[in-house]
Amino acid sequence: MVQPPPTHTVERSMRATLGVRTVAGIDEVGRGAWAGPVTVCAAVTGLRRPPEGLTDSKLITPNRRTRLAAVLTGWVTSYALGQASSEEIDELGMTAALRLAALRALDGLPEPPEAVILDGKHNYLGSGGPWRVRTVIKGDQSCVAVAAASVIAKVHRDRQMAELGTEYSPFAFADNAGYPSPVHRSALAEWGPTPLHRLTWSYLDTLPRWQHLKKVRTTEDAGEQLGFDF
Repeated sequence: MVQPPPTHTVERSMRATLGVRTVAGIDEVGRGAWAGPVTVCAAVTGLRRPPEGLTDSKLITPNRRTRLAAVLTGWVTSYALGQASSEEIDELGMTAALRLAALRALDGLPEPPEAVILDGKHNYLGSGGPWRVRTVIKGDQSCVAVAAASVIAKVHRDRQMAELGTEYSPFAFADNAGYPSPVHRSALAEWGPTPLHRLTWSYLDTLPRWQHLKKVRTTEDAGEQLGFDF
């Protein structure tokens, strides 16, 4: 089944119903990884026709994704990236870490948006910001600005993990970007977690040799309490 291209439908609706002009699309990458930061991109695109082939980054081959990201960074009106480190994820929990990374991305835009389209079903940004938030399930497939943010964030983080991974070659971060893979699992069993790994995560429960390194988060994750599916 061919995936229909993303549109500006949600953005047009927000402009009409909320009376806003600047709408940013937000998407993240790295949430399910065992190592590395979580990365959020905020992208403002206006209502122009998007580049050919734009869709959710997960539906695009790596080579096409890299080429498309190079086009998108010059095509978008503006974009900015924000991250939360593995240490911050361990300290805060994923929900708060996502919010921190998203706020850093939004703060990096040259002009604060009046509204935000957030990929997914949960508003991890909260309601206290100066922008209106609308969550859209599979927004990275249906909304132009979110799709653009998805591609830019994915390419940036993959490149970053490849660079960081040169110090930890047995883990093959250039191939798996810190996500679980057979090579990654094997390296963990043999060498234990690197400084890039998230040490509060349950994968350490399956590694008796390294389980003593597991940390217990002292702060509660509101998203986990509410049953957010991260």
